[in-house]
Amino acid sequence: MGKVEENKQQKLNALFASAYDLFLKQGITKTSIMDIVQNAGVAKGTFYLYFKDKYDIRDRLIARTAGRLFLAAHKELEKADIPSFEDKIIFIVDYVIGKLENNKPILRFISKNLSWGVFRQAITKNDEDEELSSIDYFRLLIQENAPVRVRNPEVMIFLIAELASASCYSTILENEPVSFEELKPELYEAIRAIIRSSTLPLSSEP
Repeated sequence: MGKVEENKQQKLNALFASAYDLFLKQGITKTSIMDIVQNAGVAKGTFYLYFKDKYDIRDRLIARTAGRLFLAAHKELEKADIPSFEDKIIFIVDYVIGKLENNKPILRFISKNLSWGVFRQAITKNDEDEELSSIDYFRLLIQENAPVRVRNPEVMIFLIAELASASCYSTILENEPVSFEELKPELYEAIRAIIRSSTLPLSSEP
């Protein structure tokens, strides 16, 4: 990477770090673009080289954060001896939820602003420092776990993400309708049901 590209990357990283810090501390509504650039130490015009508005940088931050959590879970999965596809998906969900449970500001930031479009960006796009996108890793996970075939991987991921995200927000942050520890067995059984309804033997016809 040349000096010019390196300088651009440093400014982009500074903007991401600034927005992330401000969004977690004071929320998106109370954060202005001027706040972000001043905190990052760059000119306001620089912001518009990379982002349309503060909601654009918010979406990309959520995609970055969710994507990195997902990929970190996969790295831990590689160290574990888990034979079944279903148990591997539960392991990934449990890892991500555990990280969010220990960092409630990030959980609040992601859950309040997560839409399917943003989540899809998180699982299909990749930062330059990662070797494999989340969706590519997920497809590889499916391929390595014959004899199962997922009829529609994107739909299955969508259902699991929606269920887990909503459940985590209500139970971890608000302790409603029960504590997360009480909910966890029911949540994971529901996720297992989604997986089972989405998978077929590899030999089955579409």
